[in-house]
Amino acid sequence: MFTGIIETVGRVASIERHGELARIEIEAPAILEGVKLGDSVAVNGACLTVAKLAPPRIAFDAVRETLEKTALGALAAGSRVNLERAMRADGRFDGHIVQGHVDATGTVRALERHDSDVRFAVATPEVFADQLVPKGSVTIDGVSLTVVDVARDGFDVVLIPHTLAETTLGEREPGDAVNLEADVLGKYVKKYLERIAPRA
Repeated sequence: MFTGIIETVGRVASIERHGELARIEIEAPAILEGVKLGDSVAVNGACLTVAKLAPPRIAFDAVRETLEKTALGALAAGSRVNLERAMRADGRFDGHIVQGHVDATGTVRALERHDSDVRFAVATPEVFADQLVPKGSVTIDGVSLTVVDVARDGFDVVLIPHTLAETTLGEREPGDAVNLEADVLGKYVKKYLERIAPRA
């Protein structure tokens, strides 16, 4: 489990394709302490398993399903990525509950600066937008954020200066693909209500 509070931004050192598998090697010295083979790390919000440690680099294997269903398939050497180690049981719980299971990919629709903040609009499939509520939580590329407005085809959030400086979201441009995860508690409530609601 993760919290959506990004620990550091790493840089993709290399991506090697082996059939349907991709070995993604990332320079990430800031999170290597305590990390061991088999641990989970969220890379732009997608939970990946540590496959190799070669300080200051860390490597992950991504299967075809991951590459096709997330924005990780668009990564290239030099890409910057948001990184978060799995939450410790004795750690402080900031952000919100994040599983690292990408529900959908969205497309950056617009970035509008208002003083020091940025209004960040994302176009999404309707089925994903239907899981969001204003003032609820959403994860964009692994970053825990609060939903401002929701429409049938997308939603808006506001990025504060800290988020812009400490994550990759400040580098995004209209048309970029981003990984999205809806609040897991909201997903369970929605599923439960759909099951017990009278059927027409």
